[in-house]
Amino acid sequence: RIHLTLHKLPQVLDGSLDELVEALEMAHQEELLQATNA
Repeated sequence: RIHLTLHKLPQVLDGSLDELVEALEMAHQEELLQATNA
C-alpha cells in the first residue's frame, strides 16, 4: 500500500499513469531509505 487515492479511473485506463507512477517511485525510494537506515 502506498496510501494513494485517485478518483481518475477513466484517465488511468486511458493511459494517464504519471501520477500513479510518481507515487509508486516515491514509495519505493522511501522503502529503500528505511532499509538503508535500519
